[in-house]
Amino acid sequence: MGSSGVQIVCVALSILGLIGGIVTCIVPKWKVSSFVGSNIVTAQSTNEGIWMTCVSQSTGQQQCKQYDSMLILSGDLQAARAMTIIGGLILFLALLILLAGSDFTTCVQNTDAKPKMCLVAGIMILVSGFLLIIPVSWSAHNTITEFNNPLVMAQQKRELGACIFVGWAGSVLLLLAGGLLCCFSRPSGGSSSEGTAKYRSNGASGVSAPNYV
Repeated sequence: MGSSGVQIVCVALSILGLIGGIVTCIVPKWKVSSFVGSNIVTAQSTNEGIWMTCVSQSTGQQQCKQYDSMLILSGDLQAARAMTIIGGLILFLALLILLAGSDFTTCVQNTDAKPKMCLVAGIMILVSGFLLIIPVSWSAHNTITEFNNPLVMAQQKRELGACIFVGWAGSVLLLLAGGLLCCFSRPSGGSSSEGTAKYRSNGASGVSAPNYV
């Protein structure tokens, strides 16, 4: 079973990953305006997220509008909505299981069940990390592809927003935390150790097998 120090580190990494996932899901900074070619007007910039799009003026004013329909979104942003929400719910549940099964808590008194709970929490954290890194990387790939496409007008080109980098950082923290838990929370084989102990005790007591003539 993993030590308390490793579990505390995993809890801290998971909380940071959860914060990064929430920021990535809420903040409309997945795609931002690109000022290239003939698109040199910097009076306003457009920020696109998975829930709304915002237009920022050079005066500091900002206007945001939610998407009228989910069908107008690209495939990567549609998938990002579902995957980030599901990943956040799985991660929140994994944190509860991890806190209950950790060595530094007394929520569960059964010491044999604690490593199993930590292992389950580690697997769930890994799943949530993949659910965050997949839509972020997918959106980044599409943004870079459209930016390098000469057929796309300069006014329609976008660059990577801050949420892409926050999502990458949060997913790396989650994958690291889940990997540590899976490595240090392996349940010990109780049956084999008990059998070996019984065999040794019988041998020490002088019980031997009968001899048949």
